[in-house]
Amino acid sequence: MKKNILFAFVISTVLIISFSIIFTGCASSGTARDASPLPAEEGYYEETAKVSETTTAAYSQDMAAAAESSGGVTPSLSLKIIKSAYIAVQVDKDTFQNKMLEITIIAERSGGYVSNTDSYSNPEGNISSGRIVIRVPVEKFNSVVEEVKKVGEVKTISISGQDVTQEYVDLESRLRNYEAQEKVLLELMAKSTDVSDSIEVQRELNNVQGEIEVIKGRMNYLDNMVSLSTIDINLYEPEVAAPIEGGGFINAVKRGAEGAVKVLNGIAFVFIAISPLLVLAGIIILIVWGSIRARNKRRAKKAAQSSQQSAEK
Repeated sequence: MKKNILFAFVISTVLIISFSIIFTGCASSGTARDASPLPAEEGYYEETAKVSETTTAAYSQDMAAAAESSGGVTPSLSLKIIKSAYIAVQVDKDTFQNKMLEITIIAERSGGYVSNTDSYSNPEGNISSGRIVIRVPVEKFNSVVEEVKKVGEVKTISISGQDVTQEYVDLESRLRNYEAQEKVLLELMAKSTDVSDSIEVQRELNNVQGEIEVIKGRMNYLDNMVSLSTIDINLYEPEVAAPIEGGGFINAVKRGAEGAVKVLNGIAFVFIAISPLLVLAGIIILIVWGSIRARNKRRAKKAAQSSQQSAEK
């Protein structure tokens, strides 16, 4: 009897907490907002993050729902924006590597770091273009963009911001509910005296703790993306134009000689290509000529014999 009562208490507790998680998830998903580029100021790169009264009210409702499901604890309302930028910059010839180093110094000086680099060589074998991705503190984002713009001539620039506040609020609410469930299960584990009951509680506890780790991992990832902005920079040197040949007698002679060489090369190539056919044709001609010569000799010999016989008679 005691075993059945304990098992029923475990199941009812799990069901109650599960229903509260579902209710909180439904309440917090009603005002989901898509990620969109932030509005630009001062041309095309300065962005602002202003919260309208409607948006604030929607967040407040989410916070109230989260507080109701977590015992009256209201999480702090703060926007979480993931900022990123793409900049294409043309630099002077033979300065690519120096500019890459300059951007690296800019990132490190601002408290950031280089996340990734790629470099490519031109037909002459010189490194002249590439890509460098840096991550900098969000509070230094605008100033770093300004410094990168001074590296060369800006050809393309785009800045965007992804709003992940709603997702973060939902994760916080789910985390609190799972932690409350974990606390109850730990208490039941301590009070359990039956082996089968302990195994059942331990299985459910493992599932809950696994969900807690997943939620914390996602929250840590979002915190990292929000605190450190990503700037993707494409650097390249201008393409070298082919020199234009001038006029004059010497250049005319040079072009004529080059043309003659090309013609001779073409003729030689044709002869080489048809040489097997020429050899075969020569062999056939020799055979035909030899057979005709032999036939003529036979005819002359027969004519001489006929003349001799006629003389003898």
